[in-house]
Amino acid sequence: MTTPPPRSGGRLVTVCGTFSGFLLKLLDPRTLDTLAEYKLPQRSSTVEAITRLDFEKIFKDTSGGAYFYLDDRDRVVLADSRQHVLRIAHRQKADGAWEFVVENDWDLTSLVPHDCVSWTNLFPSGVCDPVTSVMPDWDGRVWWVTRLGRVGTVDPATGALRVIRLDGEEIQNSFSVAEDGVSIVTDHALYGFRADADGVPRVQWRETYDRGTGTKPGSVNQGSGTTPDLFGTEDQYVAITDNADDRMNVLVYRRGAGVPPAERLVCKVPVFGAGASTTDNSLISWGNSLVVENNYGYENPSTLLLGRSVVGGVTRIDVRADGSGCDTVWESDVRSPSTVPKLSTANGLLYFYEKRPSSWGIDAWYLTAVDFRTGKRAFSRFTGTGLSYDNNWAPITIGPDGTAYVGVFNGIVAVRDQA
Repeated sequence: MTTPPPRSGGRLVTVCGTFSGFLLKLLDPRTLDTLAEYKLPQRSSTVEAITRLDFEKIFKDTSGGAYFYLDDRDRVVLADSRQHVLRIAHRQKADGAWEFVVENDWDLTSLVPHDCVSWTNLFPSGVCDPVTSVMPDWDGRVWWVTRLGRVGTVDPATGALRVIRLDGEEIQNSFSVAEDGVSIVTDHALYGFRADADGVPRVQWRETYDRGTGTKPGSVNQGSGTTPDLFGTEDQYVAITDNADDRMNVLVYRRGAGVPPAERLVCKVPVFGAGASTTDNSLISWGNSLVVENNYGYENPSTLLLGRSVVGGVTRIDVRADGSGCDTVWESDVRSPSTVPKLSTANGLLYFYEKRPSSWGIDAWYLTAVDFRTGKRAFSRFTGTGLSYDNNWAPITIGPDGTAYVGVFNGIVAVRDQA
């Protein structure tokens, strides 16, 4: 279950993954009761997993609505498994019940190959290119990317579609947008994009990185597992991780089309242990600081059964004030297998969803808080035991009242301060 911040009058908008397809849900923030539900089309990976008995297809598929955003009117914007970009509002009916309503449907199939596996097309002969993620830019366009390297835009006012192709490159992560452009990472390189006046995406700069020699356990593909992180006290940096074989590196670059190539890379910092480092989640940034967690070893919920855990680790890295390089500030032994962690600037705490190894075979899960300044644990709160409490890549989301929400295998968990 993926959970963006509580919005829409405090109600939660989330996507719940099931074997029959993704469900868009509106939830009560206190009781977690479902107020409204909208069924999205079933993904090809689900059909493949069932018919070919290969359930890794599901766990390595980031398309079909896994990434989405809420616009300025709290409408969901996502790309479904039919290669359509949808804008979906929710409203309360006269009888008090809530419902989702599709307000816009932009069909990308004229630009994106869509001969995909389905129950009526089990052995397609063509190409299927799922849409990974969508994001808005400063000019009101909706940008979208596909697994097979297509980068495109939709003009919501006119419906005009534009696209380019990054041949031979794969995009399995989301991307980031600032006023100065769009940052996209493929399994080969980090890109800075801008759109022409007619909406055609144009590459402003490109930086390759060490993609290693294979996909590590804990990664979706052979490349960076991070969505680019835009940060800096003057909003001048972008950071990703690489996929170097021995030790993964945190890479910090200067943004902007006018940066000389020799000055683009600010630092390259190796993190975690030799032969056991990867992340498939976004970095956390605050000011000139970055925090990265280690997901090495987590592939699906079965990975952690019978008391097992990952090697874990969390590291904070700071860019020097003069931009001359980066320094490691602290390292923590927190074992956060797959969650997208969060930082609360209200209390200075980092939140992780942790599983510790148990010689008794107990699969216990905890919401763990770490002091951003020192890297020391502030507290851990037990949430439950067993497979159903595995978050399986879902994020932690901090609500306006301080509630921590975690999507887990059988639903959603809320952890609150006592009165």
